[in-house]
Amino acid sequence: MNMYQVPNPGLPGCPPGLEYLTQVDQLLIKQKVEFIEALAGFESNNKYELEVQAPPGNTVGYVVQQWHPFSPKFIIENEHREAVLRLHGPFCGWSCLPDVDFEIVTMDEVDKIGKISKQWTGLLREAFTDADNFGIQFPMDLDVKMKAVMIGACFLIDFMFFESGNQP
Repeated sequence: MNMYQVPNPGLPGCPPGLEYLTQVDQLLIKQKVEFIEALAGFESNNKYELEVQAPPGNTVGYVVQQWHPFSPKFIIENEHREAVLRLHGPFCGWSCLPDVDFEIVTMDEVDKIGKISKQWTGLLREAFTDADNFGIQFPMDLDVKMKAVMIGACFLIDFMFFESGNQP
């Protein structure tokens, strides 16, 4: 079996295409280099929401921005729009930090169960491109649908805070 074959097709409760996520507790997302382009401005008072589907047409969850005056906050919802987890970004003024962590916490905000991290790619890449590296860590036994939603949350965080023209 090569690394691209699906290990256990048809796992109960696992949407087709997400089988690989049942075997991992962390991912590295490496964006290809893109040269800076002028993008539409970002308004900090907009409320962003992302629907995650896997496969297309089958909703597995949502990432919903919550307004907060000092730090980015999101609610992670399942396919029934029930709140499952929270995602907390760092206190404002974090854009100068080499690594930026968004903590994945339980709904009662007691336990930290993982994180989404933007990782420093070096001065030249940071200054002249929008290419970013992100790491996602979550419990091995986290529902595979929620793992897929965390990948979606990573893309939303990149769009909202790290793509040129979208930074508040």
